[in-house]
Amino acid sequence: MNQTIRGLVAKFGGLSIDVSQIADDADLYATGLSSFASVQLMLALEEAFDIEFPDNLLNRKSFASIAAIEKTLNVIMEARKVA
Repeated sequence: MNQTIRGLVAKFGGLSIDVSQIADDADLYATGLSSFASVQLMLALEEAFDIEFPDNLLNRKSFASIAAIEKTLNVIMEARKVA
């Protein structure tokens, strides 16, 4: 999952540095992730993982880092299993 997320961040994030140089907990907004890019990234993540972000997880915190994205995706996938 981490590698897929990193690939999508690299493709859609518009970051100022290479994703391979970013720690999992590094602030993506500090490296150049814009609001527009986060929406593009969200759509790519939805397609890649066949999920839909619920409204309560559509916030800056959910996309703040690679680790935050991974955690958010895990929450969504766990909720889907329960439903």
